[in-house]
Amino acid sequence: MKRRSFITLLGGAAAASTWPLAVRAQQQSAKIARIGYLTFGTAAAAAPRVEAMRAGLRELGYVEGKNILIEFRWAESVELLHELAGELAHSNVDIIFATSSTEVEPARQATKTIPIVFATHADPVGLGHVASLPRPGGNITGLADLQSDLATKRLAIFKEALPHTTRLGVLWSATAPSYRTVLQAIEPASKTLGVQLQMIQVIAAEDFDGALAAMAREQSDGVFVHASALTTRSHPVLLAELALKYRLPTIFGSRENVVTGGLMSYAPDHIDLTRRAATYIDKILKGAKPADLPVEQASKYQLVINLKTAKALGLAIPESFLLRADEVIE
Repeated sequence: MKRRSFITLLGGAAAASTWPLAVRAQQQSAKIARIGYLTFGTAAAAAPRVEAMRAGLRELGYVEGKNILIEFRWAESVELLHELAGELAHSNVDIIFATSSTEVEPARQATKTIPIVFATHADPVGLGHVASLPRPGGNITGLADLQSDLATKRLAIFKEALPHTTRLGVLWSATAPSYRTVLQAIEPASKTLGVQLQMIQVIAAEDFDGALAAMAREQSDGVFVHASALTTRSHPVLLAELALKYRLPTIFGSRENVVTGGLMSYAPDHIDLTRRAATYIDKILKGAKPADLPVEQASKYQLVINLKTAKALGLAIPESFLLRADEVIE
């Protein structure tokens, strides 16, 4: 077991072994809703999304320690995710918040009755976590960014930005169930674009260096990074540094990766989606059933480019392409 954090109150991301006396007294006088927050990665890496969730709950009138408690579980391996999901289920929390498909699968296996809410699910229907977007039909619902659909768009964007691309490395993470539908989507799209793909699997951050080194040896023109908890929330700085080391342009499925030094991303605002997931928690606490709450799709997508990284790589991004960007980091 690498890391675990338990009940955290009022802005603390570290584990807490005891609750303040005032909180225990409040629990005795009134029911306080308990939300299990299950995530892959560290507390530090998840901090922006944690604050987004807290902000969404505050907007709906929830105050930690007064009418709601958030019990955090951090995992740096899929094996630990399963164990921590089981802990939350056995402690009988009112709702499990499982950010993406990486966390939803262990939570689904842990309970068929406790409501599970997600915020950035890659493909809830394709992975069998809901029956359909309008009628989830089980104990799982939330917001989705549908990575399988976005993957083909990202390939086209990369080719447009760097039109001489003929060979592209694909860094895919076995820790996220979404890899199956993403890889199925990009293979036919790459043929249409005239781009050969070099698929390399990673299961831990320790695999990043070897994977990117292999792509560099094979003279890949860049790297398509499968958006997963491992590549987005766990070690984005390391991934950006290695891409610069091996002189590999990158395209990601999260703005977070570009802020930390990746070249570009095309994705919805994951912070906003996490904040909006609080509305699902609110509705369920007020009596709604997850089976009846339609999965909401992200509707706004952002193209973000790190011009500083482009210059470091010696790339000349077409001016017309830069003008299309929603955000240019300089």
